[in-house]
Amino acid sequence: MGIRRLNHAVLYVRDVGRSVTFYRDVLGFTVVHERATAAFLRAAESDNDHDLGLFAVRGNAPRTSGTTVGLYHLAWSVSTLPELSTFADALSKAGALVGSSDHAVSKSLYGKDPDGLEFEISWFVPRDRVTPEMTESPMIGRLDIGAEIEHWGADLVGAP
Repeated sequence: MGIRRLNHAVLYVRDVGRSVTFYRDVLGFTVVHERATAAFLRAAESDNDHDLGLFAVRGNAPRTSGTTVGLYHLAWSVSTLPELSTFADALSKAGALVGSSDHAVSKSLYGKDPDGLEFEISWFVPRDRVTPEMTESPMIGRLDIGAEIEHWGADLVGAP
Protein backbone atom coordinates (compact mmCIF):
# COMPACT_ATOMS: atom_id res chain seq x y z
CA MET A 1 0.00 0.00 0.00
CA GLY A 2 1.37 3.43 -0.87
CA ILE A 3 0.24 6.96 -1.53
CA ARG A 4 1.04 8.02 -5.08
CA ARG A 5 0.45 11.79 -5.01
CA LEU A 6 -1.80 14.51 -3.70
CA ASN A 7 -5.01 14.48 -5.74
CA HIS A 8 -6.50 17.75 -4.49
CA ALA A 9 -6.59 20.18 -1.61
CA VAL A 10 -9.58 21.94 -0.10
CA LEU A 11 -9.28 25.34 1.56
CA TYR A 12 -11.72 27.31 3.67
CA VAL A 13 -11.81 30.91 2.41
CA ARG A 14 -13.73 34.06 3.34
CA ASP A 15 -14.95 34.96 -0.16
CA VAL A 16 -15.16 32.18 -2.76
CA GLY A 17 -15.45 34.59 -5.71
CA ARG A 18 -12.42 36.63 -4.63
CA SER A 19 -10.36 33.46 -4.17
CA VAL A 20 -11.49 32.03 -7.52
CA THR A 21 -10.38 35.27 -9.20
CA PHE A 22 -6.95 35.03 -7.54
CA TYR A 23 -6.29 31.36 -8.33
CA ARG A 24 -7.62 31.78 -11.89
CA ASP A 25 -6.00 35.10 -12.82
CA VAL A 26 -2.69 34.83 -10.95
CA LEU A 27 -1.96 31.08 -10.90
CA GLY A 28 -3.79 29.99 -14.07
CA PHE A 29 -6.32 27.57 -12.58
CA THR A 30 -9.56 26.98 -14.50
CA VAL A 31 -12.95 26.74 -12.84
CA VAL A 32 -14.55 23.31 -13.12
CA HIS A 33 -17.64 24.12 -11.01
CA GLU A 34 -18.59 27.17 -8.99
CA ARG A 35 -21.43 28.32 -6.78
CA ALA A 36 -21.69 31.03 -4.14
CA THR A 37 -20.26 28.95 -1.29
CA ALA A 38 -17.88 26.59 -3.09
CA ALA A 39 -15.74 26.22 -6.20
CA PHE A 40 -13.61 23.50 -7.71
CA LEU A 41 -10.59 24.41 -9.86
CA ARG A 42 -8.11 22.53 -12.02
CA ALA A 43 -4.44 23.45 -12.48
CA ALA A 44 -3.46 24.32 -16.06
CA GLU A 45 -1.52 21.14 -16.82
CA SER A 46 -3.44 18.74 -14.59
CA ASP A 47 -5.50 15.75 -15.60
CA ASN A 48 -7.33 15.64 -12.25
CA ASP A 49 -11.04 16.31 -12.06
CA HIS A 50 -10.05 19.18 -9.76
CA ASP A 51 -6.93 20.13 -7.85
CA LEU A 52 -8.31 22.76 -5.53
CA GLY A 53 -11.60 23.09 -3.69
CA LEU A 54 -12.56 26.41 -2.14
CA PHE A 55 -15.31 26.42 0.52
CA ALA A 56 -16.70 29.54 2.17
CA VAL A 57 -16.32 29.77 5.94
CA ARG A 58 -19.34 30.71 8.00
CA GLY A 59 -19.14 33.80 10.14
CA ASN A 60 -15.90 35.51 11.05
CA ALA A 61 -13.54 32.54 11.39
CA PRO A 62 -10.13 33.39 12.86
CA ARG A 63 -7.02 33.06 10.73
CA THR A 64 -4.38 30.49 11.60
CA SER A 65 -0.79 31.50 12.21
CA GLY A 66 2.58 29.91 12.81
CA THR A 67 1.60 29.53 16.47
CA THR A 68 -1.42 27.26 15.89
CA VAL A 69 -1.74 23.71 14.64
CA GLY A 70 -2.88 23.57 11.02
CA LEU A 71 -1.79 23.54 7.42
CA TYR A 72 1.29 25.69 6.73
CA HIS A 73 1.23 25.71 2.92
CA LEU A 74 0.48 23.83 -0.28
CA ALA A 75 3.14 23.30 -2.94
CA TRP A 76 2.74 23.02 -6.69
CA SER A 77 5.47 22.37 -9.23
CA VAL A 78 6.12 23.73 -12.70
CA SER A 79 7.95 22.11 -15.60
CA THR A 80 10.51 24.78 -16.51
CA LEU A 81 12.36 27.68 -14.94
CA PRO A 82 10.83 30.23 -17.36
CA GLU A 83 7.42 29.11 -16.06
CA LEU A 84 8.65 29.74 -12.52
CA SER A 85 9.80 33.18 -13.63
CA THR A 86 6.36 33.91 -15.12
CA PHE A 87 4.75 33.00 -11.80
CA ALA A 88 7.22 35.24 -9.96
CA ASP A 89 6.12 38.14 -12.17
CA ALA A 90 2.40 37.36 -11.77
CA LEU A 91 2.67 37.01 -8.00
CA SER A 92 4.69 40.23 -7.73
CA LYS A 93 2.14 42.10 -9.85
CA ALA A 94 -0.68 40.81 -7.63
CA GLY A 95 1.22 41.78 -4.46
CA ALA A 96 1.13 38.14 -3.43
CA LEU A 97 4.84 37.15 -3.60
CA VAL A 98 6.14 36.83 -0.04
CA GLY A 99 9.47 35.11 -0.62
CA SER A 100 11.69 32.86 -2.70
CA SER A 101 14.52 30.46 -2.02
CA ASP A 102 17.08 28.17 -3.58
CA HIS A 103 17.05 24.76 -1.90
CA ALA A 104 19.74 23.41 -4.29
CA VAL A 105 17.50 20.57 -5.55
CA SER A 106 14.51 22.90 -5.93
CA LYS A 107 13.87 26.55 -6.68
CA SER A 108 10.84 27.96 -4.86
CA LEU A 109 8.51 30.94 -4.76
CA TYR A 110 6.20 31.60 -1.82
CA GLY A 111 2.92 33.43 -2.13
CA LYS A 112 -0.22 34.20 -0.19
CA ASP A 113 -3.76 34.19 -1.48
CA PRO A 114 -6.35 36.86 -0.56
CA ASP A 115 -7.05 35.12 2.78
CA GLY A 116 -3.36 34.97 3.65
CA LEU A 117 -3.10 31.21 2.97
CA GLU A 118 0.46 30.44 1.93
CA PHE A 119 1.51 28.32 -1.02
CA GLU A 120 4.75 27.39 -2.77
CA ILE A 121 5.50 27.06 -6.47
CA SER A 122 8.67 25.10 -7.25
CA TRP A 123 10.86 23.81 -10.02
CA PHE A 124 12.80 20.64 -9.17
CA VAL A 125 16.21 19.77 -10.61
CA PRO A 126 15.83 16.59 -12.70
CA ARG A 127 16.76 13.59 -10.56
CA ASP A 128 19.53 12.48 -12.91
CA ARG A 129 21.25 15.87 -12.44
CA VAL A 130 21.12 15.99 -8.66
CA THR A 131 24.59 15.61 -7.15
CA PRO A 132 25.48 14.37 -3.65
CA GLU A 133 26.68 17.88 -2.78
CA MET A 134 23.22 19.23 -3.56
CA THR A 135 21.51 16.83 -1.17
CA GLU A 136 24.07 17.00 1.64
CA SER A 137 23.84 20.73 2.24
CA PRO A 138 20.82 21.98 4.19
CA MET A 139 21.66 25.53 3.08
CA ILE A 140 18.83 27.63 1.74
CA GLY A 141 20.09 30.37 -0.53
CA ARG A 142 18.77 33.40 -2.31
CA LEU A 143 16.95 32.54 -5.54
CA ASP A 144 18.13 34.23 -8.73
CA ILE A 145 15.83 32.80 -11.41
CA GLY A 146 17.77 34.47 -14.23
CA ALA A 147 21.01 32.83 -13.09
CA GLU A 148 19.22 29.49 -12.71
CA ILE A 149 17.89 29.72 -16.28
CA GLU A 150 21.39 30.54 -17.48
CA HIS A 151 22.79 27.55 -15.55
CA TRP A 152 20.09 24.94 -16.31
CA GLY A 153 18.68 26.30 -19.57
CA ALA A 154 15.22 27.48 -20.48
CA ASP A 155 13.97 24.17 -21.88
CA LEU A 156 15.07 21.72 -19.17
CA VAL A 157 12.01 19.99 -17.73
CA GLY A 158 12.28 19.54 -14.00
CA ALA A 159 11.56 16.43 -11.97
CA PRO A 160 7.87 15.63 -11.52
